[in-house]
Amino acid sequence: MIQYLDLKQVNAPYEEKLKQALTGVVDSGWYLFGQEVEQWSRDWKFYVNTRYCVPVSNGLDALRLVLEAWIELGLMKPGDEVIVPANTYIASILAVSDARLTPVFAEPDSETYLLTAEGVRKAITPKTKAILPVHLYGQTCEMEEIMAVAREYNLKVLEDAAQSHGSVLKMKDGSVRKSGSIGDAGAFSFYPSKNLGALGDAGAVCTDDESLAVTVQQLANYGASRKYVHIFKGENCRMDEMQAACLRVKLDDLDRVNRRRKAIAERYLREIKNDRITLPVCRTDSVWHIFPVLCPQRDALQDYLRGEGIMTQIHYPIPPHRQGAYRELQELHLPVTVKIAHEELSIPCNQCMSEAEVTKVIEVINRF
Repeated sequence: MIQYLDLKQVNAPYEEKLKQALTGVVDSGWYLFGQEVEQWSRDWKFYVNTRYCVPVSNGLDALRLVLEAWIELGLMKPGDEVIVPANTYIASILAVSDARLTPVFAEPDSETYLLTAEGVRKAITPKTKAILPVHLYGQTCEMEEIMAVAREYNLKVLEDAAQSHGSVLKMKDGSVRKSGSIGDAGAFSFYPSKNLGALGDAGAVCTDDESLAVTVQQLANYGASRKYVHIFKGENCRMDEMQAACLRVKLDDLDRVNRRRKAIAERYLREIKNDRITLPVCRTDSVWHIFPVLCPQRDALQDYLRGEGIMTQIHYPIPPHRQGAYRELQELHLPVTVKIAHEELSIPCNQCMSEAEVTKVIEVINRF
């Protein structure tokens, strides 16, 4: 059986180091605001290459806290609009709604499935205050073009980098930027299945803006500027010491993990040849958190692969505007988004796969 992703197998190489790290936290008697979180903040901002990193409880909170901080800083107000890709995971949309802002859906590119500058431009209204590009499946959006539109209209940009740990963008000036470091802020999730996953929920906000970092930190800790002094109506959205310790153990291996995923994806792109299957187009760097294929007979393909011992997943079968939570948006005409939702199938693409397993996936798909 080729699992889509076996988290026990993913974490097996780090088992002893993880146990040592967790034991160290238990023995320290310090479980919040300790040395592990402090060091993790330094490690991750160095890796992403931003001035500040605020560790938080999960990826949704990372997104929401940035938007709430911009409201507290007077840069937007409740009811303002945030442009989001229509085909993203619902957390991207929930963050906007939770911050009392209005999500405005933009259709993705039909080949990369990512938000584009053209899609953003079409969605801008006088109430637009921010853009939320999602580096979906691990591929970085066309951020230079999106940033140009943002500057033209004086909009904030919040990168949803929950699926793109370590992906890079080669800029026109020759520099290389990590996803999450290009916009005004970047939000990360370290959910266990991510390329860099904790042993539970965890997230982070990265930014070069000191006032934003401070405000996010305060909002995440009950709105406190110091103990028992609360200047905002904040929340409890803090990363704990155990998750930080686990992430520190696994961070050194992230680039190797990404290289292995890229190698598998490159084989898929070269060797899968089936007229019924549409392969993703990769125009920028991707760390292949997900390898999505489109197939009009998606359910039949999934059943066929399962019968051959290959497990798959669907990301995401019901688009946000068709969810009950957003029933007021269900009449939106979003044909590209609906097509992706109806046809997308995620095939195994992870660092635990052997070459023989990759070969089997290719051969079985080619026979479908």
